[in-house]
Amino acid sequence: MYSFQQASPAARQPQSDQRNFQRVSVNLSGRLMTANHDEYDCTVLDMSPGDAHFTCAARPRMGERIIAYIDHLGRIEGNVALLNDTGFAIQLTATDRKREKLAAQLTWIANKHELGLPEDRRHDRLTPRNTRTELTLDDGRRYPCRIIDLSLSGAAVDIEVRPALGTPVQLGSMKGRVVRHFQEGVAIEFSSVQSKEALTSFL
Repeated sequence: MYSFQQASPAARQPQSDQRNFQRVSVNLSGRLMTANHDEYDCTVLDMSPGDAHFTCAARPRMGERIIAYIDHLGRIEGNVALLNDTGFAIQLTATDRKREKLAAQLTWIANKHELGLPEDRRHDRLTPRNTRTELTLDDGRRYPCRIIDLSLSGAAVDIEVRPALGTPVQLGSMKGRVVRHFQEGVAIEFSSVQSKEALTSFL
């Protein structure tokens, strides 16, 4: 299991592209904007809560500010810290809270094969626009939560409580069970594959 812990001070390097977090391969598509407002399609090859490596037709300068919108992650931004033949890497500019959210999202992506959810092309994960909802337990207790990502077969939610694995839950109107705990919350497997219409209120 990946967990995005900061490296120990002794392990940190003085180079401009130092990595304070472990990177993981993600291969996520997106679109970015350079400092002169030109826009390009791009792919993030690997990433941590502290930096991201892009392959892209853009050829920015060292230190140039980059803003990108990446599938499943949303907006990220930072300054170019490394250039190579295939692209470039940026050091992310983010609050501690934003880094925590990125860590949760990247943990989900990195460990998706261990989450017990069907993960094939029929059940692509979506990043919902309406992320706020409630998780309801069998006894009627309700807890506010934030959806990190969503598919026809399951969801990852940012929530303070950690119901036991296997606990029946209801996310909005969708019933399922808790199948994994991670840093920011829990992963849920729905009781049945949802229709796209059932997810409409979140998208």
